[in-house]
Amino acid sequence: MRRYILSMLLIFGTLTGYSQSRVENTLRVMSYNICNARGLDGNVDYRRVADVIDRLAPDVLAVQELDSVTERSKGVDVLSHLAELTKMYAVYGASIPFDGGKYGIGVLSKKKPLSWKRIPLPGREERRSLLIVEYEQYVFCCTHFSLTNDDRQASVAIIDEAVKDFDKPVILAGDINSKPESPVLSAFAEKWVTLSNPKQFTFPANEAKQTIDYIFGYKPKGYRYSVWQNGVPSEPFASDHLPLFADVRLKTPKNTIFRTPAYLQLPSQDGVTVMWLCNVPCHSWVEVGTDSLNLRKVRAYVEGEELAYNTTNRIRLTGLQPGTRYYYRICSREVTLYQPYKKEFGDTAISKIFNFKTLDDKQTDFTALIFNDIHDNYGLFDRLHEQVKDIPCDMVFFNGDCIADVQTEALAVRSISHYSEGIGATNVPSIYIRGNHETRGAYSLFLWNLLERRGEHSYGAFNIGDTRFVVLDCGEDKPDDHPEYFGLNDFTQYRKDQAEFLRKEVASKEFKSAAKRVLIHHIPVYAGGKYNPCREYWGGILAKANFDICFNAHLHNFNYIPKGKEGNNFPVVIGGGNYDKNATVMVLSKKGKNMTLKVLNVNGETLLSLNL
Repeated sequence: MRRYILSMLLIFGTLTGYSQSRVENTLRVMSYNICNARGLDGNVDYRRVADVIDRLAPDVLAVQELDSVTERSKGVDVLSHLAELTKMYAVYGASIPFDGGKYGIGVLSKKKPLSWKRIPLPGREERRSLLIVEYEQYVFCCTHFSLTNDDRQASVAIIDEAVKDFDKPVILAGDINSKPESPVLSAFAEKWVTLSNPKQFTFPANEAKQTIDYIFGYKPKGYRYSVWQNGVPSEPFASDHLPLFADVRLKTPKNTIFRTPAYLQLPSQDGVTVMWLCNVPCHSWVEVGTDSLNLRKVRAYVEGEELAYNTTNRIRLTGLQPGTRYYYRICSREVTLYQPYKKEFGDTAISKIFNFKTLDDKQTDFTALIFNDIHDNYGLFDRLHEQVKDIPCDMVFFNGDCIADVQTEALAVRSISHYSEGIGATNVPSIYIRGNHETRGAYSLFLWNLLERRGEHSYGAFNIGDTRFVVLDCGEDKPDDHPEYFGLNDFTQYRKDQAEFLRKEVASKEFKSAAKRVLIHHIPVYAGGKYNPCREYWGGILAKANFDICFNAHLHNFNYIPKGKEGNNFPVVIGGGNYDKNATVMVLSKKGKNMTLKVLNVNGETLLSLNL
């Protein structure tokens, strides 16, 4: 027992650094000749071997020297037992009948294999095997070579032939019984790249002096294997060989690099932000120009350093001409290795060419769509959008509670992607206004990673042509000290900050000189119920502000409040809710000096028509 405790301490001490420094999006490959779980102390201990595996936590593992229900192993199917202990899938490849059972090699993996086959390899002292196991994204092979040089040389050619038709990366791991300078390794070098470190000895475990275990990647079809880390941890008890591993990033297929299409944010007279997400870290850029055949490259830099290892892309196009149509496409080149002095790249995904038109303060005409309170009800959004899909528009507003309870990035991305696809956000910019539901959930603090703001805040003002838009953020719909918020909110101060912004905005030259003025925020000031802090802080300013229309939401019932009815100095339109019976979409249009509004339901019926 004392020796067992000592061996566990050594295992944990030597393996911890490797297991804790795992790089995201890598495949951890491991090879281990376990000597049928008989350690150098003479004890057969399956739990000890399983602990080594668990601490290294490989995604896939090649295991050599395995009994299956032999007399020597007292009827134990060793690989199956290790699979139970490590909670992995097992594939066994018997090389020879032995001692009432079988003896051979095996593969353990976290993911369930798609298929497998065993191919015999030459071995004069005993027959050898190649075990080929196919997974969704790669093929993994395990082998244990002969002790005879001619057999080993012949085995390399057999393996090359066996894997040549796979259309996915192939990784081979095992006990090759050959030193790095041997002709066998030279033969491998023709079609395989070594992913393990040959300079780190693997045998014998208690005093390693030579390398005979390896991990290889098959290279003839152009597959790349970027090694982030590899190693041979010291474990001198569990077997006569040391375990070895490599953390490998496989090249991603080009057609799976993009996670979302491009979606346009924060349009202005001289620029627009292009955003998109990738499934893997990439070096990304936008190619843009007024001529689709002559595009210039625009990259994102932070303090002189290009953003070149990220999955969320936010590239601001600047220096554009007002009222001009531009053509663009997004490009993302996978970064498979990003280290201080070494970088490796995969394929480049390139989108088709899209277009947009910059804003122009001299234009008088525009059309904007306004959605609200969708609450991730994608079917409802589709039915609403069906009523306005044939209306050319310059901007789409999502006026709060369209992304419900933002718990994870995946949920937020799903909503933004669905809405973006519906409105054609590759060509039409959108503006997301935060409702109270967008302030909830673990990812709500990071929602702006996926969306663009005007400066530091979720509120602001801008022009579409000669029309001034003012966007406010009401925050939550209950007091900051409400138990649901656990003392983590201070929207009171945020509303006070916006009051100061609003006071300056309505006094500004841009506001006063605008032909029309539009106010948009989620929670109504003039029909917000008993708790109405926005009216408390903003009401006095709005009472004197010369807005032509105000758009609100939140109450889940369509309502129109004519000017003066609730003390409002301008007409207020409150959008409907997240069910077919009360949902709405609004169409705000301006032609010349005339501004009009239509409010439609899911059946395309006009609930309100105003000439503003």
